[in-house]
Amino acid sequence: MNSQPIHCHWITTQNRQGGDSPAKGLFPYWSFTKTAISICALKLVEGAHLRLDARLPGQPFSLRQLLQHTSGLPDYGPLKVYHAAVARKEEPWSRQEFLDAAMAQGMLFEPDQGWSYSNIGYRYIRELIEETTGTPIGGVISDLLCRPLGLLSVEYWDTLEQSASLHWEAAEGYDPRWVFHGCLIGSVADAARLLHALFNGELLRSGTLREMLSRFVVGGPIPGRPWTECGYALGLMSGEVGGGGQAIGHSGGGPFSVNAVYHFPDRPDPVTVACFTNGEDEGVAEFAATKIAQQV
Repeated sequence: MNSQPIHCHWITTQNRQGGDSPAKGLFPYWSFTKTAISICALKLVEGAHLRLDARLPGQPFSLRQLLQHTSGLPDYGPLKVYHAAVARKEEPWSRQEFLDAAMAQGMLFEPDQGWSYSNIGYRYIRELIEETTGTPIGGVISDLLCRPLGLLSVEYWDTLEQSASLHWEAAEGYDPRWVFHGCLIGSVADAARLLHALFNGELLRSGTLREMLSRFVVGGPIPGRPWTECGYALGLMSGEVGGGGQAIGHSGGGPFSVNAVYHFPDRPDPVTVACFTNGEDEGVAEFAATKIAQQV
């Protein structure tokens, strides 16, 4: 049973918006951060600072394959030892410890020969962005996304003091360094505004956005979640949801909260919805977002 309310905000292409999210509440964006990282990488591609299909130095995979989870890299998410360490509030692993734990599983397949979600891959993207710009990822996201869009609540999460300031009491004591690729925090409304700006043409050129939306079809329905068909684009989950048509965005989750931030382009007035709640079931937030998209 979800013991706390689901906080949501929605925006349509006609700039109607609403919701019931706390104006000053700060929430972890979790894997919705991947969408922000992807947009930054693609803006660097637009500026000819990065190449989408060139292999990373010394690696068998490209930026596109990392963005789309088709690199073959494994992940630490399935590892029980990782979740146990987080639950015990241990000191977060070093970069090398993360890599050693994940890579002990070996590469899962040759690049472009399959699909498997990998937070390790997004750490590589983060580091590529930082090496290219000479700026930590939080500063890059601020410079390229937050400041131009006026997303005043959004910040990079890297201290326990920030954890204590979050909406969910359970966040106190959580060390954000356990999120290997990094994590943003911000308001529910600003999460919706960020994704809405992407589909409103405010962040990427039309050709780059088309590249971002090109997707790998992953599979069919997922039990306990609204997906009837699912795929993954570049930093974006992309598929069909029951009653809502196409949904493009990202879900996220950590040890105490979940979210779903999606654009629904098939609605009569296309709408972007962000929903955040406590618990660990991403389906709760996804169903809430789909319901709002149907009702707006």
